[in-house]
Amino acid sequence: MDNKPEYVQTENVVEKPRKRGCAGHCLKFWWVYLIALVVIVVIVVPHQDDQLSGSNFTMSINTEVKSDGKVKARIEPFEGVMYIEDLPDHRPFAKVQFPETTSDKSQTVNITQFTMIDDMEAFTTFNTWLLHNETFRVTVEGPTKVHVKGIAKAYGVTFKKTIDMPGLRLLDGTTVTNTTVNPTANAKNGTNNFFGTVRIPNYSKVSFELGNATFHNYLLDKEIGTVFLDNISLKPGNDNVYPMRATITDLGYVTGLVVQKPYCDKLNGILPFKLRGKSVINNGESLSYIADALATGNQTVQIDIRGTVKRSMGLDLGCTDDE
Repeated sequence: MDNKPEYVQTENVVEKPRKRGCAGHCLKFWWVYLIALVVIVVIVVPHQDDQLSGSNFTMSINTEVKSDGKVKARIEPFEGVMYIEDLPDHRPFAKVQFPETTSDKSQTVNITQFTMIDDMEAFTTFNTWLLHNETFRVTVEGPTKVHVKGIAKAYGVTFKKTIDMPGLRLLDGTTVTNTTVNPTANAKNGTNNFFGTVRIPNYSKVSFELGNATFHNYLLDKEIGTVFLDNISLKPGNDNVYPMRATITDLGYVTGLVVQKPYCDKLNGILPFKLRGKSVINNGESLSYIADALATGNQTVQIDIRGTVKRSMGLDLGCTDDE
């Protein structure tokens, strides 16, 4: 029978229990052993296994473990779960295997692990929150034991740390430049007739190895075709620049709109296109947990159609609306 006392460690220090020897100290100072969990990097890429169809990803956690160094202790390896703090059910979307650590004043713990997705719905919800929010709270929690030097007993504790995780802000700030159009291409047969360069900001700490992504393309709520981005790898920062290709099935609708007010005068020939996720394919595997998240919202992208026509065809589009 295990008589080792158990404790739950959060950010708040619990009052020291009576007559438990080192238990009170372990409880009081446990938070300094693993409190510096500051960066979580989720590398969303499927493990290369033909028998696994988008049901896994690679996770990396980079953390600095700090303590005052006065108490020599060893913290057993443990399995932690991750969940969105502000969802009431606290449904785990991932599991993390933490290695053994010590109470040295400072040590770096880098974890990179292949992770099976046990709950696809929960993981899709995580990606959806990541996509839509500027920040949101993620909790890492798991039971382990502390071994203090010179004391035979191991003291059970539960590590629980909540962090503010930066989100993608619905990819706000995405730009499309250097656009050209080929009016003779037969888009209805699937031939690309619109091209450009896309820059996608990633405000989060998450890297996405997406592969090939497609998006529904809308103009004033009318679907006008499909946008294709190939071999996409979104790293944190604003250096995610890729060629874009698209099939626009109704170019007449686009050019007819750009010569009307206010687009032809006040907006200088710029039209507000909306993109919504359609599919994400990585090495032949469908990443539904990314595609479904991208399908939950529209991203508005302003594109200079007047400049596109000028570059591609040498035509100057003015206003035909006399009102």
